[in-house]
Amino acid sequence: MQDITRDLFVSLTAFGTLFGIIYVFVVTRHREHMSMLEKGVDPSAFRSKGKPGSVTLKIGMLCVGISLGILLGNILYDNHIMDKSVAYFSMIFLSGGISLIINFLVDRKLKP
Repeated sequence: MQDITRDLFVSLTAFGTLFGIIYVFVVTRHREHMSMLEKGVDPSAFRSKGKPGSVTLKIGMLCVGISLGILLGNILYDNHIMDKSVAYFSMIFLSGGISLIINFLVDRKLKP
């Protein structure tokens, strides 16, 4: 029974922390925009001027890179080439980094 209580406490704490961070971010951003409107400053000046799909492309490429890293780490571990933790972490970070570099090159090519 003690394990279930501990797991529940950890889960609730993790979700509560995540909710708190998001809540503080949203409330702070809203107050900042209201303050800018009161002073007569246009809040749209602080929005990113990139293409609308650039963030989605970056997140998508990162997720694909991470999933390829997990797959490659599993292959390396199953073939007894590397230890489990080393194989997974190195391949996840390597392929995630490569996907972000490729995303940078794609974004640079798409910009006018």
